[in-house]
Amino acid sequence: MSNIFETSLEQSIKVKKTLLDYQYIGEMEKIGNIIVQSIISGNKLMICGNGGSAADAQHLVAELIVRLRPEINRSPIPALSLALDTSSITACGNDFGFDFLFERNILALGKKGDVLICLSTSGESKNIELAAIAAKSIGVVTFGMLGNTGGIVKKVCDYSIVIPSNDTARIQECYMTLGHALMGFIEDKLLENSFIKKNSTY
Repeated sequence: MSNIFETSLEQSIKVKKTLLDYQYIGEMEKIGNIIVQSIISGNKLMICGNGGSAADAQHLVAELIVRLRPEINRSPIPALSLALDTSSITACGNDFGFDFLFERNILALGKKGDVLICLSTSGESKNIELAAIAAKSIGVVTFGMLGNTGGIVKKVCDYSIVIPSNDTARIQECYMTLGHALMGFIEDKLLENSFIKKNSTY
């Protein structure tokens, strides 16, 4: 009888090993440096996703606003999840449709020089596609962390990483591994530049 726990771990390891290719690492370093320069210039990072990806977006944002590593206390880093309060979400869904939720948030809160990370396991999320299009229209840099073939979202993002899998769970596990590494990269670079203070909560 197959052991679901063993199988899941093996599948997760297999997908993650494919991401060791320099192409993926180089792209992550590139977007990491873009985010660092954006924040140093007074801008912010925004992240959007649906369902489990919305939870991933909030998780990664919390790592920047609060703390990523328990041994490093430092100033907060400006970041925002676009899966906002239930009133905004349900009002937009009821009045205009959920396709426009992230687009409206971008147009309300985004500004030139910000960076938007788009999470979509299918690559076919219409509200993510519209968010990326709106972001680019106001000068926000867009980066997709996507699954499957990257779909419609890949076509409208400035940069993208496509997780080589069509398994939602495996894709989202890669989001968190890459996402935590990206947040650590951002934190390290901002500390090196003395943009944020170490051993401080202010």
